[in-house]
Amino acid sequence: MRIETPFAKLCARARSLRDDQSGNVAAIFALALVPAVGLIGAAVDYSRGNATRSSMQAAVDATALNLVRSASSLTSDQLSQKATDSFNALFNASQTQSGVQVNAQYNAQARSMTMSATGSIKTDFMGVMGQSSLAVKARAVAVVIGEGTACVLALNKTASGAAIAQGSTTVNLSGCSLYDNSGNASALTVGGSARLSALSVGVVGGISGNTSITAPNGVNTGISPIPDPYAKLTIPAYSGCIDHNFTAKTKVTINPGVYCGGMKLNAGADVTLNPGIYYIDRGDLTVNGGATLSGTGVTIIFTSSTGANWPTASINGGAVINLTPPTDGPTAGVSIFADRNIPVGTSFSFNGGATQYLGGVIYIPTGDVLFAGGAGSTSSCTKLIADTIQFTGSSNFAIDCKGYGTKAFGPAGVRLAS
Repeated sequence: MRIETPFAKLCARARSLRDDQSGNVAAIFALALVPAVGLIGAAVDYSRGNATRSSMQAAVDATALNLVRSASSLTSDQLSQKATDSFNALFNASQTQSGVQVNAQYNAQARSMTMSATGSIKTDFMGVMGQSSLAVKARAVAVVIGEGTACVLALNKTASGAAIAQGSTTVNLSGCSLYDNSGNASALTVGGSARLSALSVGVVGGISGNTSITAPNGVNTGISPIPDPYAKLTIPAYSGCIDHNFTAKTKVTINPGVYCGGMKLNAGADVTLNPGIYYIDRGDLTVNGGATLSGTGVTIIFTSSTGANWPTASINGGAVINLTPPTDGPTAGVSIFADRNIPVGTSFSFNGGATQYLGGVIYIPTGDVLFAGGAGSTSSCTKLIADTIQFTGSSNFAIDCKGYGTKAFGPAGVRLAS
């Protein structure tokens, strides 16, 4: 037994009316179909329009977030061109009837970028009702929030392993980020059983050992290079020698000045540095296991008055280091500063381990830094900037740098305004 549904009955009735040749029934039925087809077609066209607008909004949001950090350094024309190029790369405009118009404006005071895009799609069905296109548009406001969260930056632009964590190393960057300016396919290498934990990781090139990295705010490759925040830092003028080939084996307090021929602290030495700038002019800084080096408001500068016999640093396991930088003056926020003329690849070893705390910034722009140590506390402040960086043991960094005088660097946070 066949049971007809109400819909089936309605369809049968429509067919009957369609086929009825008597009077004007066919003509009336044809006319009645026009608004019905129009309504169904309108739903289809509006659905396409909403899908296109959603795609457009996603492209506008992403473009605004990507460009707001760099917008302050661009002219209006440059910003407009970059916004258009970025938007077009993200948005498939094949369904538009005419070219999409993109507009981008930056508000320096609010550190915000307003972006909009407008266009239209050609309708398939609504044309029978006199509407040949639908307008689509999207708008977003992206805002820069906070300051850069970086605490480790490898400056080398080409090296494989410009930043390395190898072996059983555990690197914990508490609340801060690692950036690597090398464009090499293995710019950042995390090998063996090494583990790297950071707020975020950004690399110009590629990463070897991605699975050993934990970063809640993302691991990103192909980023733009991070500018050197201390590129304009210069060595204050100095002359003469306060001491030659300084050596300590016992407890002693010394004053700022030029230490020619380096400094060597042997086991049993307990050296306190009075506040100020200490120049290591040629020779090396060596702190052996069992020695202590401490000072508040201190910067140690590695340089050479002759342009030869460039100094290095060697802090060995078992050494106790506790240095914090000046909070003002020409080297504010910097505890270690190496001359830019030191040959690229010169090794600086800070391997004091858990008893090593170098507060503020360690800035060695041409050196290969080997690092193991740092205070295991979120209230500490350690930032490391070097040509290349190798983590040789467990290391801890954090950027609770209030009162240290350091510069924030790396990308600031961004968000879409509500």
